[in-house]
Amino acid sequence: MDTPLRISEEVREALAAGRPVVALESSVVAQGLPPPHGLEAARRCLAAVRAGGAVPAAVAILEGTVVVGASEAQLARLADPARAPAKAALRDVAAVVAEGRDAGTTVSATAAVATHAGIRVFATGGLGGVHRIPEGEPAVGAADVSADLAELARCPVCVVCAGPKAILDVAATAEALETLGIPVLGWRTSELPAFYSDGSGVGLEHRVEDAAQVARVLALHFGALARREGVVLAVPPPEPVPREVVDAAIATALVEARNRGVRGKAVTPFLLEAVARATHGRARAANVALLERNAGVAAEVAAALARVG
Repeated sequence: MDTPLRISEEVREALAAGRPVVALESSVVAQGLPPPHGLEAARRCLAAVRAGGAVPAAVAILEGTVVVGASEAQLARLADPARAPAKAALRDVAAVVAEGRDAGTTVSATAAVATHAGIRVFATGGLGGVHRIPEGEPAVGAADVSADLAELARCPVCVVCAGPKAILDVAATAEALETLGIPVLGWRTSELPAFYSDGSGVGLEHRVEDAAQVARVLALHFGALARREGVVLAVPPPEPVPREVVDAAIATALVEARNRGVRGKAVTPFLLEAVARATHGRARAANVALLERNAGVAAEVAAALARVG
C-alpha cells in the first residue's frame, strides 16, 4: 500500500535544501474557531511564517491523503462546515485516511506527521493536557489527559504555543510535562502562559530571550543528547485576557457542558466558543492574535535552527 502522505513541492524543496520550515496544525481551521475566523487565523499564520523567513507546512487530511503544505484553497475546504471535516488526533489518522475523509489535524497528529516529514518546529495555539475536574465530578476525571502530551514525549519537535489551553488544569499539565521529560522554555517569560492569559501562577525554570538561544537548546537536546522528547516553547499571548475573567467563564461553561452532555472531542470547541461569548469576542480575538504570534516566533526559531545546522 502506498504511504498516504503528500508533501508539497515547496516544502519538499525547502527540507532538501535545509531551509527553515514550520508545521502548522489544521484543527483550528476545521473545529477550533467558527467560520470565518478559523480560515482568517490560518491565513495570518501562513503569512507570519513567511514574514519570519520560513516556509509554512500546514498539515491536513484531504480525501484520505495526509497533506504537508496544504494551500489556502485546501484550508478553505476544511473551513467549510458543510463538509463536516473530522477532528483527527494521531489515533484517528489511519481510520480517517482509510475512509477517504477530510480532517483537521490536532497537535498529536501534526507533531507525528511533522516528525515523519523531517520538520523540527511546529506552531499551534494551545497545548492539550490534563483536563479540569468540574465541581462535583469524581476524581477519576483526572485521567482525562490529552494525547498531545504522550505524543510530544516521543516526537522530537519544538512546539511553539501559548502554553496549555486555558480550559485545562494548567498546573497539573505542567506536572505531566515534567513527568514525561518534556522541557518547557518560556519565551521572554518565567511564568507558564495559560493561552488567553499571559500568566498562570506556574513558574518556569528555563527562560529564553531570542530564537538563537532556543536553537542552541534544541540543537543540544535533539542532537548532542539525542533526546526523542519534544520541547515546548511557551509564548505569552500578545493580547492577554485577565485570568479571573477567563476562569469565571470556563467555570460556567463546564457546568453548561455537563448539563448538555457534551463530551470527548466536542468539549474543547464548546468551551472555547462559550468563553468567546462570555468575553464578548475578546477571547476569540486573543486566540487569533496568539496563533499569529506563535507562527511568527516559530519561523524565527526555525530560521535560527537552520543556521545552527
